[in-house]
Amino acid sequence: MFNKNLLLASLLIITSVNLCGQKYRDTIEKKLNAYKKITLTSDISSLSIDERRGLKFLILAAQEMNELFWLQSFGNKLELDSIKDPIIRQYAIINYGPWDRLNNNKPFVKGYGAKPAGANFYPKDMTKQEFESLVDSNKNNPNMVINRNPEDNKLRAENYPGNYMMHLSNTFQALQAAAVFFEKSDSMFSNFLKLRALALMTNQYTESDIAWLDLKNNKFDIIIGSIENYEDQLLGIRTSFEAFVLIKDLSWSKKLEKYVSYLPELQKNLPGEDKYKAETAGSSSQLNAYDVVYYAGDCNAGSKTIAVNLPNDEKLQLEKGTRRSQLKNAIQAKYENIMVPISNILIDSTQRKHLTFNAFFSTIMFHEVAHGLGIKITINGNGTVKDALGADYSALEEGKADILGLYMITQLYNKKVLQEGELMDYYVTFMAGIFRSVRFGASSAHGKANMIRFNYFREQGAFTRNDITGQYIINFEKMKDAMTSLSALILKLQGDGDVAGVKKLLQEKGKINDELQKDLDGLSNKNIPVDIIFEQGLEVLGLMAD
Repeated sequence: MFNKNLLLASLLIITSVNLCGQKYRDTIEKKLNAYKKITLTSDISSLSIDERRGLKFLILAAQEMNELFWLQSFGNKLELDSIKDPIIRQYAIINYGPWDRLNNNKPFVKGYGAKPAGANFYPKDMTKQEFESLVDSNKNNPNMVINRNPEDNKLRAENYPGNYMMHLSNTFQALQAAAVFFEKSDSMFSNFLKLRALALMTNQYTESDIAWLDLKNNKFDIIIGSIENYEDQLLGIRTSFEAFVLIKDLSWSKKLEKYVSYLPELQKNLPGEDKYKAETAGSSSQLNAYDVVYYAGDCNAGSKTIAVNLPNDEKLQLEKGTRRSQLKNAIQAKYENIMVPISNILIDSTQRKHLTFNAFFSTIMFHEVAHGLGIKITINGNGTVKDALGADYSALEEGKADILGLYMITQLYNKKVLQEGELMDYYVTFMAGIFRSVRFGASSAHGKANMIRFNYFREQGAFTRNDITGQYIINFEKMKDAMTSLSALILKLQGDGDVAGVKKLLQEKGKINDELQKDLDGLSNKNIPVDIIFEQGLEVLGLMAD
């Protein structure tokens, strides 16, 4: 007998499922649209045929880093082919997996649970206690994965080349080919490429890092290899593959040269006790500006890196210094498409005039400078700051770089070395930059650093919020005081290797409160982009036929 009630109930269930599915898809589409697509290009019309061919092989090498990061962060990316909806699949590609990097790594694809804190660097069933009991001299090597021995199921360290041979071999060949094409125009850059190719195959990076730091007049550059440890949120040890292909902006790089000579003085004048700033940075530090023409791997996952300070080797930093690379075209894209709209909504109208591109570029640049300053070896014999603080190191280090960057800007402006604009420009732009960066979520090292600074500033009265307009206004003098005291606090925590103190700081101030979250949600509701994604590659640059 035909049951109308049963049919009606079935139709209601089907309709409800379809509506839920459509609502879910609409949510992901909104997230996808929060990324503004930018074309990454540069004027290469004056390049020689050999330079164009060399640039092509640099990009081919970088593409291999992309494949390697997929393996490290997720696994076989072909598994995502099971996602039939193109919107959801595209969002998974941006995030290098089914976890939303700008929403505390929450899964957004059905069938996937929480993102493993150790990504694919460790067995999924490994505990910290099991790792700590492992007796292996290589277990803390950042360029080695931890696997299980198939014979006895015990942990063992295995080097990256052994795990990723196919893609590393392809990278080796591409870098060697690029070296041949750059040999005539820049023999030093060509030699670096050969050394870097070898480093990727041997896990020994020091010689190529030194060769890279010795480059001064190179028109082209590539940052490539296993570099940052952000993806390892379990222990903060393993490094991930990434690459930037760069063309130097000669005029802007020339402008930045003058700041290098002030680094020893800036180190000496850092806030806090002398014992936390007694180290001396290397003498060959560089500041350069580039057009970035290709991103790959870790730096391209979720929020996009717009400045780099390398190498990360603390001993090399002390002996040789670092290179701070500002990715000017990407910085410009974020300023125009994100910073300006955010300021128009959240910064008080009387202070919006102080938002400038020059101030934004400078805060980004001096963030990278600050990574090379401060303290890298604990003062109490606990080894490097990185080793002493473990998984919490990155969040505190990013916080140090942010706040010391503003401190150095203040010092240089007062000395009339930095002369562009007004000092207030840098403070207002810095505050707007917090809103930009904290939208990436509080799960990443950068996100935690932003929240520590925001909450510390709020407690110190560095800004106030108008409850009627929802806009923020900076108190210049109190912000300067808060900047100085927070700088001294972070340097002390690092110098002491104070694990408990860092954990307490992160727990108390590393979170987004409801009021701020409401303001951030308001930005999304007004369709302000969260970050940028790229149309990039050989075809975009017109190199397909070369």
